[in-house]
Amino acid sequence: MHPIPGPEELAAIYNEEYYTAPAEKERYTYLDERKNPRGHRAVNAARIKRALRFTLFRSVRGSELSFLDIGCSFGALVQEAQAQGCRACGIDISAYAVEYAHSQGLDVRRAAPDAIPDFGLPSGFHIVTMIEVIEHLPDPRAALCEIARVMSPEGLLIIQTANMDGQQAKKAGPNYHYYLPGHLYYFSRKTLTKLLEECGFDRVRVFYPCEFGLLPKLKKSRGTFQSLRDYLAWPRILWYHLKSKIHWGNFALTSGMVVYARRR
Repeated sequence: MHPIPGPEELAAIYNEEYYTAPAEKERYTYLDERKNPRGHRAVNAARIKRALRFTLFRSVRGSELSFLDIGCSFGALVQEAQAQGCRACGIDISAYAVEYAHSQGLDVRRAAPDAIPDFGLPSGFHIVTMIEVIEHLPDPRAALCEIARVMSPEGLLIIQTANMDGQQAKKAGPNYHYYLPGHLYYFSRKTLTKLLEECGFDRVRVFYPCEFGLLPKLKKSRGTFQSLRDYLAWPRILWYHLKSKIHWGNFALTSGMVVYARRR
């Protein structure tokens, strides 16, 4: 685990360079979804559709179904939730990302580093997502308690992060690719489930490696292809997806997971 940065250090991590600099081993950068909008939309659309099928608010539809994406970056998931009929908004720590989201007409607010996890949001959200975010937060427990506060009872929380008890992570050890400067905390299925229950959530369900199927992932990868040779990546993606289905209890062959939890 890396040292917990202060507010100013935290804000400095997520500057414009974090989003736009070329990926290098020596540099901590972000995979910019603006470079592959069609591919990312395939995944986002599948994610929102799945969440809507799981929501208990069957009588709440259209602009009354409220959606919040925490750590929304440029707002692609917020935009997709809007497209599927939700009243959607997002928050992010990066001034650069929030400014871009505003240019797209999205309701995205900046969470000041010294205010985390006090997001300053109204209550009553039916669906809240944290996609590759919880590991970045300086106080995940406080953040989850705040999320429980702003959610409607029986609301659905969706978290995507790495399962460090997965054999993939254990085999790689300190070389596991998820060990990054901006990742401050790491979880397993067991520890994240326990933390959620302590913060006001129950009915936890874990999906490996994600809650939607293989096809959206293939579509996302295809958006970056430059030649027919690039399709050779598909067998590797398929193999990982199939290996991820080998799990029982706290054992999992791979380390990707998505967690669904209900606000108590």
